[in-house]
Amino acid sequence: TEHQHVRYNPLRDDWVLVSAHRVKRPWQGQLEKPPPEDVPRWDPKNPLCPGATRANGELNPKYEGTFVFPNDFPALQPDAPEPDNNDHPLFRAAPARGVCQVMCFHPWSDLTLPLMSLPEIRAVIDAWAKLMTELGASYPWVQIFENKGAMMGCSNPHPHCQVWASSFLPNEASLEDRSQRQHLSQHGVPMLLEYAEQEARRKERLVVENADWLVVVPYWATWPYETLLLPRRHVCRLQDLSDSEKDSLASIMQRLLIKYDNLFEVSFPYSMGWHG
Repeated sequence: TEHQHVRYNPLRDDWVLVSAHRVKRPWQGQLEKPPPEDVPRWDPKNPLCPGATRANGELNPKYEGTFVFPNDFPALQPDAPEPDNNDHPLFRAAPARGVCQVMCFHPWSDLTLPLMSLPEIRAVIDAWAKLMTELGASYPWVQIFENKGAMMGCSNPHPHCQVWASSFLPNEASLEDRSQRQHLSQHGVPMLLEYAEQEARRKERLVVENADWLVVVPYWATWPYETLLLPRRHVCRLQDLSDSEKDSLASIMQRLLIKYDNLFEVSFPYSMGWHG
């Protein structure tokens, strides 16, 4: 642990360089706090607010909980044409179809997930599970993700996420699917279930835990402050969770995100994605 080495990432079937000794370098960088955000609770000019007008001219309802609508600038569309054939194998293209939706977590713009109540977070989880079920009936992959904060490229402070359903498996999902199937075939146990049990026993990288979930810094972490949220039982998708597991998921998400905010004394910017 004191010298450089590589660590295997079984989800991606690749290796990550770890240079542990480099943390001993003297720090001469600059530390400063970002300016405080002054986000109004409701802004008629914000296209994600209740009652506001979006870029396509549609008027948002005066919603009081979660609100889902089609992305006005989607990366995927269900009726995209077939790409033209090419005359060389190094210039290949394939069809890509799907739908992109936006989900607002709350009607207030000055809230984030860690500032929401547990029932409000549970409502977000229920909406995620519903979208997974509805879109998963037509598409092989449904990706729920949130980019929070301007540092992560988020253009609107209103609490929201995106949901992309695609006719193809993205590279990351394809890698993880193949690796986990191979592990199950070779060892007879789901990879991440075995990994969760190991991390719960070792308690070396454990951040928070409860009866149904645990959050760890993965052994193969690549990003600073990267965490992995895992269920304690073998469950494949959000819609497969029991009511009690959804409640405990809301609780552990709130605890984790509060810790991020408190660690840096700022509304912590992050990218979060759910992989079924």
